[in-house]
Amino acid sequence: MTSEQQTPPLEETAAIARDLIRFDTTNYGEGNAKSETEAAEYLGAKLEALGLKTQYFDAAPGRTSVIARIEGRAPSDTGALVLHGHTDVVPADPANWSVDPFAGEIKDGMLWGRGAVDMKDMDAMIITAVQDILTSGQQPARDLIVAFFSDEENGGVFGSHYMVDNHPEVFAGATEAISEVGGYSITLGGQRSYLLQTGEKALVWIKLIARGTAAHGSRVIENNAVTKLAEAVAILGRRQWPIHLTDTTRALMAELARLLDKDPEVVGMDELAIATGSPGSFIRASLRNTTNPTKLTAGYKHNVIPDTAEALIDIRTLPGREDEVLAEVRELIGPDIEIQVLHRDIGLENGFDGPLVDAITGMLNRHDPGAPVLPYMLSGGTDNKALSLLGIKGYGFAPLKLPADLDFPGMFHGVDERVPLDALAFGRTVLRDLLLEY
Repeated sequence: MTSEQQTPPLEETAAIARDLIRFDTTNYGEGNAKSETEAAEYLGAKLEALGLKTQYFDAAPGRTSVIARIEGRAPSDTGALVLHGHTDVVPADPANWSVDPFAGEIKDGMLWGRGAVDMKDMDAMIITAVQDILTSGQQPARDLIVAFFSDEENGGVFGSHYMVDNHPEVFAGATEAISEVGGYSITLGGQRSYLLQTGEKALVWIKLIARGTAAHGSRVIENNAVTKLAEAVAILGRRQWPIHLTDTTRALMAELARLLDKDPEVVGMDELAIATGSPGSFIRASLRNTTNPTKLTAGYKHNVIPDTAEALIDIRTLPGREDEVLAEVRELIGPDIEIQVLHRDIGLENGFDGPLVDAITGMLNRHDPGAPVLPYMLSGGTDNKALSLLGIKGYGFAPLKLPADLDFPGMFHGVDERVPLDALAFGRTVLRDLLLEY
């Protein structure tokens, strides 16, 4: 018997996530993306094999989302639950990775590849959880709307927002939603705990445009567009935005202080967040607004001073502070720099209470007894933003029980993205049981 024959079969959630990683669905932003259609059709075929009727929607050529509805046991007037993921991923430079980012490699007990945690793992967990329910002859507790969106990494312009704007009928009756980025475990003072995403920051993507005098590179030019832009970029990139606690972050920091046995009045909020270890980068960003430069464009030749220079700034504000932050950005960079808002989306903040939160915390406690569940605010964004426009309250819950030494937050948009195989199996089981009972 060969070593290949001795290899145990891959658990189905991992196998589906691996297959999805092998579809290169890179999204470069601003409408420039590889097609998600094949990935959507792959997921649609899995749903159709369960006897479900699927609907495919193309916001543009190759930008496909797939939707299916599953009847639940509850009365028809009980609110439906949207269970959703996205199929696109951010770019990955193979030169920086130790594996091919689109090979779906299995090694060291983990699945490696772009999308392993953001979020083809959850896509696979959704499929296998639903499959477990339906193939056993059961029904979910309530109606489910299963959705796999395109274009989430571009703010959902060709995905969730397109669906909400043009096909809201497919979400009829839905009141709540579950998706990324929450439900994963962190280790605090030796105690495994889980973060349930109850909020997410608002998103404002802007372009800065500086204009100056085009000239030979040897001349003395005070009105240099590149210099003006660089000064504005440095101001925003170095801006230390003050801490502002919301209901969510106030509750989270109180729980962190308790679990880590630290006095926040003594150590401060930033230090308390840093004390959590790898989650600290996510948590610190949830305590304040941020303005991060992400792309620069200027010039076409070494000895030509260009008349225009541009920069992209990723602004993430606390919910409801978008206008306030934009006004301060305007004041910080001065009147000579033009600001274009390319994309803007709302922030969310839901209470850490209610039947769905109770069901989630109870289910995690059943499968990992004694592990606290904490609310947190995602510093990024999800497709729950778009669904909220229909009155659908969204939470981040992709349950994963993780080893203490894995820098899981660093996997998001990071190099060598990977997820433990046993965490995928855990998530499948927890999600299945939640859907059967809630």
